[in-house]
Amino acid sequence: MGNSKAISLLFGLIVAVISTLSAYILSEMEPTKLGSIAIISFASSTLLFAIITEYLFDRKIALIYKSFDKLKKKEFDDLEYDNSVINSINPLRGINNQITSYAKLKQLEIDELKRLEEFRRDFLQDVSHELKTPIFSAQGFIHTLIDGAIEDERVRSKFLRKAAKSLDYLDLLVRDLLTISQMESGEIRMKKETFCINELINETIEQLEPRASKNKISLINKNLNGSGKILVVADYYRIYQVLKNLVTNAIKYSDPRTSVTVYIKKRKKVATIHVEDQGKGIAKNHRKRVFERFYRIEKSRSKERGGTGLGLAISKHIIEGHKTKIKLKSKVNFGSTFSFNLKLLPKKIKKRQKIARTLN
Repeated sequence: MGNSKAISLLFGLIVAVISTLSAYILSEMEPTKLGSIAIISFASSTLLFAIITEYLFDRKIALIYKSFDKLKKKEFDDLEYDNSVINSINPLRGINNQITSYAKLKQLEIDELKRLEEFRRDFLQDVSHELKTPIFSAQGFIHTLIDGAIEDERVRSKFLRKAAKSLDYLDLLVRDLLTISQMESGEIRMKKETFCINELINETIEQLEPRASKNKISLINKNLNGSGKILVVADYYRIYQVLKNLVTNAIKYSDPRTSVTVYIKKRKKVATIHVEDQGKGIAKNHRKRVFERFYRIEKSRSKERGGTGLGLAISKHIIEGHKTKIKLKSKVNFGSTFSFNLKLLPKKIKKRQKIARTLN
């Protein structure tokens, strides 16, 4: 700042001398008039140069130093950005803009790291909480047997069955955790192939029929497009997982003597698969959260009905891996419908396959 003032005074003095000499050479003036010209020239040029240096250089340099200081302190979100008219002609604008852009980039990186750290912390809390229940249950049953209950054949058989059930749940939970962890880290990629979605729905329903019958629930496969094959391009095993999760979920949360319906709506380039139940429905505030890991609307009831609480989260990741989204429509006391799209096999490819079969 001191240097700028000295330069302004020097610049004013130079301009004043030049102006006075020019006036003296070009016209004959009285010494008093020449003195006035010198004073006016000195004052105006000094003031003008002071304003130029203040607004174009000094303030911007001070702001750059301030920005560097904040960068050192990692205060990326507190950096100032000057959008004034004078700033638009400032030759130092580019430097400050680069600093601001760099700071914004670093702030985004910090926000992402914070999000990942929060995700990791929540994930560990959820996992430890979920693992604790089956481990403690199995541990309790086994220690009871070791402490003497093993001598009673009836008690022994009952406790061993319960311990086995807890360990089966633990095995399922660990496998689901491994699956969702691999999906979230991008380790699992979809192996796409062509298959008939009608046949996969039939197989899924046949496998889950005993469970539905046990709960007195009817499973209905209602293909709205007749009996023709609907060929899709997707990961066969992963789509089977999604169908199994959605239908199992529908069975689990439906009341006895109701039905779960699976149907397809075929459009120009996609087939939309719907899984519809007649359960109690999902309230609006829960609809987005049901796809979160371990999220349960009614925790006590959910645990009684079984499941790891990861089925919908896994399904969401699988469908997103197919570049689409899983959707939920629900009305309290009237049931829920989960749906997702799969790409149909393009007609040109179908024609080529048909010609190839004919030639063979």
